[in-house]
Amino acid sequence: MSNKIKKIIDRQGFVLADGATGTNLFNMGLMAGDAPEMWNVEHPDRITKLYQGAIDAGSDLFLTNSFGGNASRLKLHNAQSRARELSRISAEIGREVADKCNRDIVVAGSIGPTGEIMGEVGTLTHEVAVEIFEEQAHGLLEGGADVLWIETFSAPEEYAAASEAMENVGADWCGTMSFDTAGRTMMGMTSADMAKMVTGMDYAPFAFGANCGVGASDLLRTVLGFSEAGADRPIIAKGNAGIPKYVDGHIHYDGTPHVMAEYALLARNAGATIIGGCCGTMPEHLAAMREALVSTPKGEKPSLDMITATMGAFSSDNDGTGDTPVKQPRRNRRRAH
Repeated sequence: MSNKIKKIIDRQGFVLADGATGTNLFNMGLMAGDAPEMWNVEHPDRITKLYQGAIDAGSDLFLTNSFGGNASRLKLHNAQSRARELSRISAEIGREVADKCNRDIVVAGSIGPTGEIMGEVGTLTHEVAVEIFEEQAHGLLEGGADVLWIETFSAPEEYAAASEAMENVGADWCGTMSFDTAGRTMMGMTSADMAKMVTGMDYAPFAFGANCGVGASDLLRTVLGFSEAGADRPIIAKGNAGIPKYVDGHIHYDGTPHVMAEYALLARNAGATIIGGCCGTMPEHLAAMREALVSTPKGEKPSLDMITATMGAFSSDNDGTGDTPVKQPRRNRRRAH
């Protein structure tokens, strides 16, 4: 299944992934606290619009509307028995949209974390976690997903459980973690830790990387960490479109299409091959990212100073892998307000 991703990389040198799921759905009327996955059956036309918007903007790959579609998260909505069904339908809609396109489009079956804690201090066992992920994986594959996409994980134990589930169903997969706590995931993983973990896995992902987090600058620094750790597989970068701000009762992200285009170029130069956006990233951002990646040759690896000068300050002095503080710029030259 990952051969389709490889084919796109071989042809153009990168894969443009999609943007935000939640932000786009909220703009379509989803209410806070509602399960987005229920829209797969209640408003399939809106999910079709979500997927088609990414394709029309130039994405080569989009994620299905199934991030919270596992039994653990759906239990909050008394829908835990529908995990396989809702995941399958999310992929079926995606398959229909992708197959109508006149170019290769990858349908990536999104699988988010369970929301529970594993290990000695948690209540979720490895065996149960594997079962939860395996159930959702079956649904996504039945619906026609090309590849499965583990995203926004923070715990290595949960990432390992997802890997075992992918092996059990025989699926190619990609996997990202969210580095949002001084260069580490919530559970303490650094970029170097993740690169080492992925390299040592019995059933490793085709590609790995980072998504979401606290801003594009931090995510780019994490991508550099993967690259410097000697990553032996494609690196994924899916950063947020700027910094969230609460305006008139709604969350807005301040990253403009121009800023996200610069982010895309920096991500590729830092070592990422699969590049997209996360929270706040709309079709107009994706279109600008596509244009930049197509029209601009790959450049030299950016320095940390280059990243902060272009994208703004890091949220912490270092990325968790060293003790050397990074000098912060006095102001951000190009961030939109």
